[in-house]
Amino acid sequence: MTKLRINMRYLSGSLLLAALVSGCASQAPQRTGGEVGASSSAPAAPAAASGERYAMTGDAYPVAPPDVSTVPDAEPRIEAPSRAGNRSTYEVWGETYHVLPDSRGYARQGTASWYGEKFHGYATSNGEIYDMYKMSAAHRSLPLPTFARVTSLNNGRSVIVRVNDRGPFHSDREIDLSYAAAARLGILENGTGPVRVEAIDPAQWLAERGRGGSVSSPQATSAAPAAAASTPVSETRPVRAASAEPSSGHAVYLQVAALGSAEGAQQLQQRLSDELPRGVRVQSETDVHRVQVGPVSPSQETQAREELRRAGFPQVFVVR
Repeated sequence: MTKLRINMRYLSGSLLLAALVSGCASQAPQRTGGEVGASSSAPAAPAAASGERYAMTGDAYPVAPPDVSTVPDAEPRIEAPSRAGNRSTYEVWGETYHVLPDSRGYARQGTASWYGEKFHGYATSNGEIYDMYKMSAAHRSLPLPTFARVTSLNNGRSVIVRVNDRGPFHSDREIDLSYAAAARLGILENGTGPVRVEAIDPAQWLAERGRGGSVSSPQATSAAPAAAASTPVSETRPVRAASAEPSSGHAVYLQVAALGSAEGAQQLQQRLSDELPRGVRVQSETDVHRVQVGPVSPSQETQAREELRRAGFPQVFVVR
């Protein structure tokens, strides 16, 4: 019996080693602290300081996922800071991270990854339950929760997510997206993709839509409208003249995309100009080129959004 126990222990150890080697050799994107492939759905510790959750292998695609192409964006709303996950500093794998006191003016470009099956149904860093079919995300330093617009710099697609988790703990990663958000941005297959992350001020968001909220004391400034209000480094002339559009101070622009390629932005501008009966402009600042349709009056906004939806851009947002 003793010999049998020893052999079984040896066999178990061999199988475990083989599994670990197999996991390291996998071609699937590896989630080590925040991206698919290297973290399991072990329950999260109440605070972000625990590294256990990020140390296990085996995250995966869902077996039979639903169609997430129509999952709506997270709806910005004013929320109190989460009681968990907002310590000013925390430690994972010997590295110390600092949480921002608020998300005012936060805008960064970097690499997005995503996490899926193994975390689905388990606690996030702020104590909520992770649902990979909702528009959520993990971030190392943004306060929880934060609403943020994430824009692919490859294809211009944009989503709004609610940040309620910590990660990814790779120095070259900016944000870790839910399965649904990654699908909407088109980065599921590659596992990662270049994005721009811009914090949204819920009060300003609600005020712009006539649903209350104050913009006098912003907690998280929306970087996109702020950038639109500033003087751009360069601006291309709209391909289609906008003289038929309203010149009222209430008119707005509908932003379709924010791209890292000036050439790509100009091509999109030309395409939309050919398809839409409205002006299309590109506003460039640093290395981001924003494609915007307008000006559009409040009475025309619904029709303009429908035109853009038919053109393949169901997700647009207002800039002034």
